[in-house]
Amino acid sequence: MKPNDLPSPWTLARRAARMNPSVIREILKVTERPGIISFAGGLPSPKTFPVSEFAAACAHVLEQEGPSALQYAASEGFAPLREKVAASLPWPVDPSQVLITTGSQQGLDLVAKVLLDPGSRVLVETPTYLGALQAFAPMEPDAVGVRSDDEGVLPDDLQAKAAGARFLYLLPNFQNPTGRTMSESRRAAVAELATRLHLPIVEDNPYGELWFDQPPPAPMSARNPAGCIYLGSFSKVLAPGLRLGFLVAPPALYPKLLQAKQAADLHSPSFNQRMAARVLEGDFLERHLPRIRALYRSQRDAMLAALEREMKGLDVQWNAPQGGMFLWVRLPRGLSALDLLPRAVQANVAFVPGAAFYAGEGADAQALRTLRLSFVTATVEQIDTGIAALADAIRAMGARP
Repeated sequence: MKPNDLPSPWTLARRAARMNPSVIREILKVTERPGIISFAGGLPSPKTFPVSEFAAACAHVLEQEGPSALQYAASEGFAPLREKVAASLPWPVDPSQVLITTGSQQGLDLVAKVLLDPGSRVLVETPTYLGALQAFAPMEPDAVGVRSDDEGVLPDDLQAKAAGARFLYLLPNFQNPTGRTMSESRRAAVAELATRLHLPIVEDNPYGELWFDQPPPAPMSARNPAGCIYLGSFSKVLAPGLRLGFLVAPPALYPKLLQAKQAADLHSPSFNQRMAARVLEGDFLERHLPRIRALYRSQRDAMLAALEREMKGLDVQWNAPQGGMFLWVRLPRGLSALDLLPRAVQANVAFVPGAAFYAGEGADAQALRTLRLSFVTATVEQIDTGIAALADAIRAMGARP
C-alpha cells in the first residue's frame, strides 16, 4: 500500500468545517486560461504600482537601515508608518492606537478572534464582502444580513436585528461587491442608532481614497471613535504584494488585538513597512492618487458605456459607482448568475456571481440574479469585447429584447 493510500490520522477541529474556499479565488483560476477577459478579480491595476519609487526605497532601506529592516521587529508595527497612518486620518488618532497588519484581511481575522464566540451574532450589510464572511466563519458566529439599499444598511432593519450583536461590519465607501457608498444622512442615522444601542461598528475602508469626483462623507469612526474599529489598506494605493494594512482601535481594545497579532505572525514584514514609509514621505500620495482616480474613472466610464450599448433591451440593470473598483449588475427576472457563469466562460469572459456575497442562509431568488464586475484591470478594448460577449451569453439563456 502506498503511503498516500493509508487512512488519515488527522482529526479536524470543528471550526475547520466552517472554512470554505473563496469563490473568487476559484474563479481566478479559470481566468488564467489564455484569452479569458476577467471582470472577476478585485485586483488593483498594475499600471498604478509605483515600481520606480519602490526600487529607490528598497535601495535606501537596505543601504541605510539594512540590519534593522531584516531583523524581527515590534508587533505594533514600524513607528514612523504608524505615525503616518494616524496623521492621515480625519479625526484625532494617537499612533499608539494604530496596529500594522499583514493586509487588512488580517485585521478582519484579528477582530473575529478577539470579539466572536461560537453563536455570537454579527451583523453585515446585504450583500457584503466575501473575505469578511470567510474571516468570521471559523469563529462560528451567527452572521446576519441587514437589509440594505443604494445608500447602505436600513436603520429600521438594523434596529430590529441589533439585540445581542457583537458588532456591525460595514464598508461605507465604494463597497465590495456593489460599489455603493453610504450617504451622509444614512451614516448619521446609523451612527446615532449604533451609539444609542451600544452596538460597536467595524468599519472597513480599503477603497475610500479611490473616489472619482468628490471624496466620500466622513468615516463612521470619526463620529464615535470609542465605538469603532477602523480597517485600512495600503494594497489599493501602493501595491497588494506588500501585504500591509492597518487597524485603528480604541485604547481599551487595542491590547487584545495586539496579543492576537503576536500569536498570528509576531509582526508584519518589517522590510516592507520601512519601504512603504519611505515611499509615503512628502507629497507622494497627493501626486499618485489623482493618477489612480483618473485611470479608474476612465475604465468605469468605458464599462458603463459598453453596458448601455450592449445590454439594450435585455432588462439588465446596473449602478454607476462614484469610486472604487466594482459595479453591480442585476439580470432579467428568471435568470441566475450562477447558471450564466459557465456560458460566459465559454465565451471567454468571467465575473463573480452575487450569491457568494450574502450572509446567513444565503441568497434568495433576487440575489441569484446579481453579479459583480470589476472594471480596473481590463483595457477599454477588453471591456468592450467582454461586455459584448456577456450580453450574447445572456441572450443565449433566453433573455429577449
